[in-house]
Amino acid sequence: MKASEVRNQPTAAQRAELLKLRKEQFALRLQRATGQPVKPDQFGKVRRNIARLKTAIRAGGEKR
Repeated sequence: MKASEVRNQPTAAQRAELLKLRKEQFALRLQRATGQPVKPDQFGKVRRNIARLKTAIRAGGEKR
């Protein structure tokens, strides 16, 4: 997900995407804790996407 794609979304869509990514992050942590095979690069990708969304939400405010 690119930052420009995130910025062009309405705030409600950004918040929904953030919730989806948080659930994905939790699922990855749960998989790792239970010993299931996990792609280690997914942790960083999800974390960066969450940060991107949080930044866009804070910068955009509620004007959309």
